[in-house]
Amino acid sequence: MNKTIRHASVFALLLVLALLVRATWVQFYQGQALADDKDNRRNAIELYSEPLGNIVVAGESVTGSARTKSGDLRYKRTYKDGALYAAVTGYSSQVYGATQLEGVYQDLLDGTDTRLKTVLDTVTNKRADPGDVITTIDPAVQRAAYEALGDKKGAAVAIDPATGKILAVVSTPSYDPSKITAGNSEVWTQLTEDDDKPMTNRALRQPLPPGSTFKLVVAAAALEDGLVSSVDARTDSPDPYDLPLSSDDLTNENPNAPCENASIRVALQYSCNNVFGKMAVDLGQDKVRAMAEKFGFNDDEQDVPVRAYESVYPKDMDEPQTALSGIGQFDVTATPLQIAMVSAAIANGGKLVEPHMVSQITDHGGGVLEDYDDNASAEEIVSSDTAEQLQSAMQTVVEEGTGSNAQISGATVGGKTGTAQHGENNSKTPYAWFTSYAKSDSSDREVAVAVVVEQSDAARSEVSGNGLAAPVAKAVMEAALKD
Repeated sequence: MNKTIRHASVFALLLVLALLVRATWVQFYQGQALADDKDNRRNAIELYSEPLGNIVVAGESVTGSARTKSGDLRYKRTYKDGALYAAVTGYSSQVYGATQLEGVYQDLLDGTDTRLKTVLDTVTNKRADPGDVITTIDPAVQRAAYEALGDKKGAAVAIDPATGKILAVVSTPSYDPSKITAGNSEVWTQLTEDDDKPMTNRALRQPLPPGSTFKLVVAAAALEDGLVSSVDARTDSPDPYDLPLSSDDLTNENPNAPCENASIRVALQYSCNNVFGKMAVDLGQDKVRAMAEKFGFNDDEQDVPVRAYESVYPKDMDEPQTALSGIGQFDVTATPLQIAMVSAAIANGGKLVEPHMVSQITDHGGGVLEDYDDNASAEEIVSSDTAEQLQSAMQTVVEEGTGSNAQISGATVGGKTGTAQHGENNSKTPYAWFTSYAKSDSSDREVAVAVVVEQSDAARSEVSGNGLAAPVAKAVMEAALKD
């Protein structure tokens, strides 16, 4: 054979071998990675080739699937009352992916969850019929929170203290997920660049300084530790409180309030900073942190099942910083979910039932794959005696103190207001908080609520937990207690 031909043949054979090796590598080693690549259009085509399963509220689907009129995707996601439930459902978009319950249960909703497969599906490798997500959301409570917040920038969470079921998760301003499911880039840009951040779930994923609502945690720590014997025992609390190692004083919003040496009941009633600032210092940051963590602070894996952002009680503070932490300032942050959990545990005799907003997940025929109501765990946060005392003190706040706007006829209501500083030297509009619980006087219905209003049309001087947040909480509680 001619030498040149022989070399060319060998070279051609090497090229063929290289192609075979490369094809084998791509097929057997890179195939899954390429299949899972977010830019692989085939994934979206497959995902939207059939209707998705649904997210269900009180027996009715708040999601759906509609046949498209053009393009390579046969179906698109639709939403009923999209803006009302956006903080619950999230969105499932052909272009932008999936969030909230849509994201957490994407495999269930698109039929790829292995628990959905029948024997025939396994043999034929057919995608199974999708399952459904059954939520704990009460539509009346959800709507009451949404309408009460109105055009305010804020959030609300409502929990059944006895079961841990989340009855409402609302964040305003909201958005309609239906407008972005097909990948409308103009709407997406408008939403993502909006200064009001309508796509941020403020109820679960935006921790803010909780202000005086955190005083409930400090009071619980003081009672459990024995620093004070009861909510009616006088404390050693000068007014104003001279911050240790500092020339600054911790004063009160109302200089005429009876805060000097006030009991926990009176200190909650008038929201006395001097009492809880000194109480935090006397307890020490470690004991306050331990109590905060019992309620759920510093938990970076808080799933409901959507992952909530961590609420933080800080470490390594000096005494002045510890004092400020005792009134929910310095670097203390909390989500409305977390503050609702505080009231829920107190209302439930000191036991915190794991909060969850999904009751069950089911297969296409309604068979239960997992029951979260039955599996919800309960943990004792404080003793029943401490819980009862704090309930009584919170009732005083509503009946005779700073939370009067939360009073409900025919119900026992306890609450705590909060106004948290915002910006350097409190230069921006403060955050208005209110957390509460309510128990019907004629039935076994009960609810725990937390509301935060970040911004409203109210003048700065009118911003308060009682003025802005308590009326929202009242509307939510009334809806939850209604027969």
